[in-house]
Amino acid sequence: MNVLITGNMGYIGPVVVRHLRRTMPDARIYGYDKGYFGHCLTDAAMLPENDCDVQYFGDVRAFPDEVLEQIDAVVMLAAISNDPMGASFEKVTDEINHLACADIARRAVARGVKRVVFASSCSMYGSAEGGARKETDALNPLTAYARSKVATEQALAALDPGDAVITSLRFSTACGMSPRLRLDLVLNDFVACALASGEITILSDGQPWRPLIDVEDMARSIEWALTREADQGGQYVAVNVGAAEWNYQVRDLAEAVVRRVPGARLSINADAPPDRRSYKVDFEKYRQIAPQHQPQVTLDQAIDRLKIGLEGMHFSDANFRNSQFMRLKVLEAHIDDGRLTSDLNWTAR
Repeated sequence: MNVLITGNMGYIGPVVVRHLRRTMPDARIYGYDKGYFGHCLTDAAMLPENDCDVQYFGDVRAFPDEVLEQIDAVVMLAAISNDPMGASFEKVTDEINHLACADIARRAVARGVKRVVFASSCSMYGSAEGGARKETDALNPLTAYARSKVATEQALAALDPGDAVITSLRFSTACGMSPRLRLDLVLNDFVACALASGEITILSDGQPWRPLIDVEDMARSIEWALTREADQGGQYVAVNVGAAEWNYQVRDLAEAVVRRVPGARLSINADAPPDRRSYKVDFEKYRQIAPQHQPQVTLDQAIDRLKIGLEGMHFSDANFRNSQFMRLKVLEAHIDDGRLTSDLNWTAR
């Protein structure tokens, strides 16, 4: 199988490529990335893209047809990947996360690609009171990032798939160690705070619910989507990806980190405004249709791996929220130094 991965040079991509290289050794893996975060290496002993057979550099908004030649499967990871970036670059978020993804999927199917996998998000549930959200429940996207995921899912669902099997993986909030670590994710942030300053400060009341998933288990679900048959969910399926036991309130996550990092303490800003993004998610459908690819990493394991990885990097930056570990800060630095335009295109060099 020839697998093309867009956005392979981010946080999730290197873990996915490494996983596929191990579980699908005969696959030929192609990467396609703009390279915004290529320099943001953390625990990498080598350039992660060495695990790819071919690495393309380019913008998904100007995706060339020739990249799809001889491709059997497309995994779409490329995205403006969180709410702060989406707020700062709302138009670009729609262009990359929605319009470009929908266009690549359409062209891939037209060229006979047999598997299309889209990295969607449970954030589209937004603010959801009551029970855990199922795939059939109403969506309530609160941010540009979440709206872009909804729009792409709608485009994929409306696509004539031909012979293709198309999967939208509604991922829980990502966490865990990666060769390009992000610390603008809730659990990763808490572990970094515990190690750098000895104190975790929750910038809300700690009550919101979030489902989480380790990047290793995200990679496992992508493997499933690349190999599943249409009778596992349908020729097109949108499915919540995670596990019931990984639905946590934010303060529960912080308390778990305190238990795993000796000397760490917890501070909650009781006066902070409530975070409207709160939702529990039902993962029964994924459990039923992907029984061999269920999440395996526990919360304690994810914390321990982050701790070991950060300690191995001699991490001690208490001001990390202004560093390259925060994806928005990376983009802002590129723009301030004249490398990127305001619409996130590289300047002429």
